[in-house]
Parts: sequence; C-alpha cells; structure tokens
Amino acid sequence: MSGRVLKPTPVFDTYWRFAAARHQVYLARLGEVSAPAVPDPVLVRHRFTNCFRAADRVSQYLIRHVSYRGDQAWQEVFFRTLLFKVFNKVQTWQLLEEHLGEITWQGYDYGALDQVLSRAFASGTRLYSAAYITPPPHLGEQRKHRNHLRLVEMLMEQGAPKQVQEAASMREAYQVLLGFPALGPFLAYQYLIDLNYAAGLSFSEMDFVVPGPGARDGIRKCFGANASGIEAEVIRYMADNQEEHFARLGLTFRGLRGRPLQLIDCQNLFCEVDKYARVVHPDIAGISGRSRIKQLYRPDSAPLTAWFPPKWGINP
Repeated sequence: MSGRVLKPTPVFDTYWRFAAARHQVYLARLGEVSAPAVPDPVLVRHRFTNCFRAADRVSQYLIRHVSYRGDQAWQEVFFRTLLFKVFNKVQTWQLLEEHLGEITWQGYDYGALDQVLSRAFASGTRLYSAAYITPPPHLGEQRKHRNHLRLVEMLMEQGAPKQVQEAASMREAYQVLLGFPALGPFLAYQYLIDLNYAAGLSFSEMDFVVPGPGARDGIRKCFGANASGIEAEVIRYMADNQEEHFARLGLTFRGLRGRPLQLIDCQNLFCEVDKYARVVHPDIAGISGRSRIKQLYRPDSAPLTAWFPPKWGINP
C-alpha cells in the first residue's frame, strides 16, 4: 500500500474474529442463525455497534421512517435526511413530527421548528445524540439548534440537493457537502452515506471512504504507526480481501443477507475493534490512549426486525 510494507499486529486477526462474532449475535437476534454456543464475554458485557452501519438502530430508523416515508421527491428526501442528521436523535425527530405533523421543505417554517426545539431544550430535553455531533456553524443565531436549522436552510437554498444528485461520482457529491460550514471531512462523508440510502442516489458504498478518528485508532492497533496517512487504502484492503481472511481463520461470515462488508462498514469496524482491543489487547496502544469501554450492553427483549434500502435487493 503506497509502497509501504505493513506488519500486522495480533489485533489484525482480532478484527476478523470480532466481525464474525458480532455479526452472528446480530443475525441471531433477527432469528436468521442460531445464537453463539459460547458467547464472547466482551460482547456480553459491552455495547458495540453492528458490523453493517445500515443495521444500527438510528440508521434503521432513518431508512424506514425518514428516507422512505413521505414525499419521495429528492429535494424533500434530502431536506428530511439532513434535518434528522444534524440532531441524529430519533426522539428529536419524533418530537418535531408530534407537534408539527409531516416535516417538509415545502412547508418549512423556521419559527415553528425553533419553538418546538427551544421549548424542549428549556425543559431539559436533550436534542442531540452523543454518537457524533455536528459542530454548530456561526450563522448568526445564539443557540446551537438554531444555527443548525440555518445550516439546513443554507444547504437547501444554495442548491445542494441538485448538486449532490447530479454529481458524477460519490467523491464529487462529497465535495459539495464539504463546501458548507461545519461539515468537515468525516461528517460530510457520513451525511452522504445517509443520503445514499434513499432511492434518489445510486452511488456504490465501495466508491471511496473517509476514515474517522476512531477508525484511525483501530488501524494503528492493527498495523502500527506505519499505517499513518494511508488509512483509506488500509480500509479498502480490508473490504477487498475480506473473504480471504475469514476463510484463513476458519470463520463463517454470511454478510448482510449476502451483501459483503462495504468500505463504510470496514471503517466502522475499525472503530469498534479499537474499543474491543482495549480489553482483549490492552498492551497494544492506539492514538487516543483510551483504555476502557464506556458503554455497557443492556439486553433488549423486544423483537428485532431489519429493512434495508430496496435498491440493495436484500429485503425478504
């Protein structure tokens, strides 16, 4: 990769073992495979996201209740997606719908949205998810949520929906989003992945990838400091060679109803393996220096279902 020879650490094989074990847990919850005979004690105790980004709770809500519900005109889907993602919290979206009904760009009213959000904020309601937060742009408002509403307005009024849809490649569409305030490389890429779930875009998730801070930590643990600066190439190597490494280690990995790990999924897996290695490989350091996993796993007995973008062709 870029003329460098990378020497894998023991965490490299752990990456594949973690992926196989975590995905089996997910498929078992769906009722598509049997539960592991011997559960991984780290997975039992700590919370990790799914191997496939689209399978996680917030992504599933976005796909089912934001992307594919309501007016399917691309401008409306774009608006709903960005409004949902600047908060990235299901309860905030539900709060807006409860008070305002169907959320549309055609019927957009800054004052009405601000009133609902300001009232909730004043009562102590958390408006934002802690998963990743869009920095508040400086667009003339005093409150964070008001500046985020102005950011969504700016995207709409300056033609971002049309520019993204007409982009010749995923990278070109990414550059459109990157040109707006507060949307740095990682967030612009994540937002584009969310937009690409909808029917209005048809980019491949194998087009390109932007490594986030957590992924860089995981890559450092798998390959050492020599991987610095070529993280995107490392992620592509993982996606391109996944079958070889699962087979080499004698692991069964079914994919997402036959869909293999995409670049975004391999990127996310590096984030999760960074956390997993804090317990399993405490002697192998990353970049951040974090040594424990904060979130504990809380069992959920509710039935789990999954529905993915129809264009992927993997829904029953």
